[in-house]
This record gives sequence, C-alpha cells and structure tokens, in this order.
Amino acid sequence: MSTASRTAPSTAVNANLCELVYSTLRSELMNGEIPFGHRLTEPKVAGRFRISRTPVREALTRLCADGLVQREEFGYSPVRPSIPLIRDLYELRITLELAGIQRAIGNPGVTHDRELLESEYRRWKDLEADPPPQEPGFVATDEEFHVALLTAAGNAEMVRALRGVNARIRHVRMYDFIVNNRVEVTIAEHLAILEAVLADRLPLALSLLHKHIGESLDVVLDRVSRAIVAMSLATGSE
Repeated sequence: MSTASRTAPSTAVNANLCELVYSTLRSELMNGEIPFGHRLTEPKVAGRFRISRTPVREALTRLCADGLVQREEFGYSPVRPSIPLIRDLYELRITLELAGIQRAIGNPGVTHDRELLESEYRRWKDLEADPPPQEPGFVATDEEFHVALLTAAGNAEMVRALRGVNARIRHVRMYDFIVNNRVEVTIAEHLAILEAVLADRLPLALSLLHKHIGESLDVVLDRVSRAIVAMSLATGSE
C-alpha cells in the first residue's frame, strides 16, 4: 500500500473526529453546559472522547477562532460574553448596514449593483426551496447576504468595516440559529429585503432590514443571557 493511500483514510478519520468534538463542545458551550472557569485541555478532552489529541487540538483551535473559548496557560476556558459589548457592536452593525441603503435614498447618483443583488436573490430562493439544517454554522451564510447587500451599495470602506464587526460578533450571532425556525425566518426576510431593493422601494427595504437585524439582536441577547445564567449556576455548583 502506498504512503498516499494510507494517509488519506487517516486524514478523513481525523477530520470526522475533529468535527465530532467541535460540534459537541460548541453545543455544550452555547447551551451553558460547560461552566465558566472550566479547564478544557487536550488530554482531558481526548480522554473523554477516547481519541488522539490531534483532532482535539484542531477542534479547540476552531472554537477559539469562533470566540467561544479563550487560550489559557493550562489550555482553554469558556468565554464570558459581554452583553454591553454585544449591544454596542450590533448598534455599529445596524448603522453600517442601514447606511448602505440610506446613501442610495439620499443620493440619486448612487444605485445598487442589480447583477449582484439578482445573483444573491437566486441563491436565497434556492435556500428557500431546500433550507439547510438548523445549526449555528448558518451564521456564515447569513453574513454573506449582509456583506453582499452592503457591497451592492458601492462603498468598499463600509463593507470592510462590516466584515470587521461581523468577525467580532460571530460567536454570539451563532446563538441566533439554534432557535427553531430561525433559518427559515431569516431566508424569508432576506428575500423580502432583496425584493424591495430590486423594486427600488428603498424606504421599505430600509425598514425591513432594520427590523430584521433588531429581531436577530433580541434572539441573540435572550439566548446568550440564558447561557450565561446556566454557566454561572454550573460554576457555583462545582
């Protein structure tokens, strides 16, 4: 057997094990089942799942990149979300996204990129016909919509700023998509926003977008608050 043929199955197995550890710990962290201060170390997690440390290391690195855990001297521990910071970042997000439509309303010389928006509309119609699973990873797909919508308004600096905000709130925005029907609701709302912009009904699009982001914030704050309470109670019972 060649070296390549031996390596491929091993790589696939590690990838599957990494995904198992990642998805399991992500769910436990987001549901408040892992208390603040809990030590997540490679040997401890590997022992729990009865696997090698390589896929565990990769899973913990992904969770760190998501902002759900932070590096410590001993390994990793859960991040305590800051409600005031979440509100501030969402306020900045709302300001940036609404500004994309407002600049087209206030300046007749600014028009949206119809080709980009029509392509985005077709993509979300496909998602409407075949909705993806209800899981936190949908946040990446959701981000693509909001970046595309702002990109279509033509201000690259606003888009750059939005990407930065998205990166900082991604770990809490994942809470939005563990609530029943949120994926389907999001798809419907995105389509309504796109239809309004494409029909040049910009005031309506502005209103729909504001309501859409505001509802997302309400869901996120509710879920994050519950997780914080659960993690705090778990810490006290240790």
